[in-house]
Amino acid sequence: MIEILSPTELPRAKETGALVAGILQTLKSRSTFGTNLLDINRWARDMIAEAGALSCYVDYEPSFGRGPFGHYICTSVNDAVLHGLPYDYPLADGDLLSLDLAVSKGGVVADSAISFIVGDSKPSESVAMIDATERALSAGIAAAGPGARIGDISHAIGSVLSAAGYSINTEFGGHGVGSTMHQDPHISNTGRPGRGYRLRPGLLLALEPWVMADTAELVTDADGWTLRSATGCRTAHSEHTIAITNDGAEVLTLPKRAQP
Repeated sequence: MIEILSPTELPRAKETGALVAGILQTLKSRSTFGTNLLDINRWARDMIAEAGALSCYVDYEPSFGRGPFGHYICTSVNDAVLHGLPYDYPLADGDLLSLDLAVSKGGVVADSAISFIVGDSKPSESVAMIDATERALSAGIAAAGPGARIGDISHAIGSVLSAAGYSINTEFGGHGVGSTMHQDPHISNTGRPGRGYRLRPGLLLALEPWVMADTAELVTDADGWTLRSATGCRTAHSEHTIAITNDGAEVLTLPKRAQP
């Protein structure tokens, strides 16, 4: 299913996007060495409830997961890259943490992810990997606009990731959003320009480049949800929800000043 929002629905999408961005930045500001992943999940739960919004994750039960997700945010640490199930783990200095959050408010979903290094230690390889996903995300956004095609976005993202030296996994990628979290079209993190669905104003897309330092192979954790690098190498993930407008692509999940 591909949904196209009407002009009257776009303000609701912007509100949801701002909420998701604000929650992620607040969680980032609170996450330091010693912070438990379960505390991050609890903070996300409370902020979603305070905003009168709904989590897209708690009851989520896709074919690639084991039962309902049961938590409010994905917390992926170091070799975990996607769908990280929060568990009793205190963050250590230098951990690479990815937070992925999808929320529904006013009947419209926004989805975003950030990766950052916890504490004072900043391993250069991890910094470079996060930077590559962020640059790839910016390239994908720049390639999106009315009349462009999904392949243009995929090609732009993949070109940046490949140039940075990373192999690209195509099992999971970006996707459409709207009244539900995961919709068509699928947006691979590599592809050929000029191919695929033609973008139209009112379309919401979640673009999400992610990489693993030295492999493209995933393994599923014993929890049935968390996806890790097959080699145990570190990973990074960046994501924004964008709206296609008559003038191009508007990023709905850009962060503002983190809340205290």
